[in-house]
Amino acid sequence: MKNFLIGLFALIGTTGISAQTQSITVHSQTTGKEEVIDIPESMQSEMDSLFWDWQSKNYISMGENCKMTSVNPIVSDSIYMDRLSRIPSIIEMPYNEAVRKFIDMYASRLRNKVSFMLAAANFYMPIFEEALDLYDLPMELKYLPIIESALNPVAVSRQGATGLWQFMLGTGKIYGLKNNSLIDERRDPIKSTWAAARYLKDLYAIYQDWNLVLAAYNCGPGTINKAIRRAGGATDYWTIYNYLPKETRGYVPAFIAANYIMTYYCEHDICPMETQLPSATDTIHIHKDLHLQQVAEVCSLNIDQLRSLNPQYKKDIIPGNSELCVLRLPNNTVSSFIDRQDSIFAYKANEYLKKRKAVAIKDNTGIRTSSKGAVYHKIKSGDTLGGIAAKYHVSVNQLRRLNNIKGNNIRAGKSLRIR
Repeated sequence: MKNFLIGLFALIGTTGISAQTQSITVHSQTTGKEEVIDIPESMQSEMDSLFWDWQSKNYISMGENCKMTSVNPIVSDSIYMDRLSRIPSIIEMPYNEAVRKFIDMYASRLRNKVSFMLAAANFYMPIFEEALDLYDLPMELKYLPIIESALNPVAVSRQGATGLWQFMLGTGKIYGLKNNSLIDERRDPIKSTWAAARYLKDLYAIYQDWNLVLAAYNCGPGTINKAIRRAGGATDYWTIYNYLPKETRGYVPAFIAANYIMTYYCEHDICPMETQLPSATDTIHIHKDLHLQQVAEVCSLNIDQLRSLNPQYKKDIIPGNSELCVLRLPNNTVSSFIDRQDSIFAYKANEYLKKRKAVAIKDNTGIRTSSKGAVYHKIKSGDTLGGIAAKYHVSVNQLRRLNNIKGNNIRAGKSLRIR
């Protein structure tokens, strides 16, 4: 099984590392020198496309019961170390300078982003926890999308990694995530989560070390295998640390920092934003093409809310004619959809679903072919029986016989059978 997985993962690329990334400098305890490690893309701005997402535009606001400060309290190394040791985790979370720098980044410059993610976590964490529990994976992995996408389901890295779990196209296909012109299941919170859980479990079957699994998730198993060989066969992340790419050296410390800040945000005077996300949702199977705008207008739903619940549909079109698809709705809208589904499918269908099933080709030649293969000519003013016969390389007698004509008189507008 292990050899099979290694061969399989040779086909898998990275999860979206960019060559143009921001970096931080840390002091290496191994070499005694200053070294540069890259910052995960999701941490490179205080607030990126998240605030363009429907949640922040319409459904998330600062809480009234918590007073958030703009200053991060000073915390000693010993306190950081003690707090990390108290997180109930299987994955080892040691403390060092790199971990501290990432914690400080979350707790200072990225305070607003953390506040936002704490609100979005109310919707996404139950999905993550269910998949991790079924696959018997460490629950602390639920914070992996914090550093992958900052909990933005439509996030796209500069290398094309997409979704909450930042799947590259090839990896997503291996784990059953569909991608075509209308659907990208890497953006589906539920399907991508289950795919990520299977991927993480397969990686653990190879490395038997969760920090190595995290590193492989970031840069690909091939890169990890090279680092292990260069380190003389060592299979400890911190032992092969100096043989890893800059971006992967920062990845595990950033993961540890994400677990810390999502656990101890109160101690840093960070308040979660309040969210009005639907308390519960349910799915409906869609058996023919449907536009989200049809659902929104007939069921009186906010189109941005519908898009956020169904981010896998890239153009707002559910291609039910191609395959059985799923539409996710707030619970209180499901019965309304079922009762009015005929009206929903019919509503402005020609406007929202413009793809025609058949198109007639205008005949400017006067030639028409019947379903049985017979060829006809539509007679125009000025046409003669002899002229038509010459055009089609047939005899006048043949035209007379096929059309029961005794003389040479033909009438414009009528059709003449040629053969």
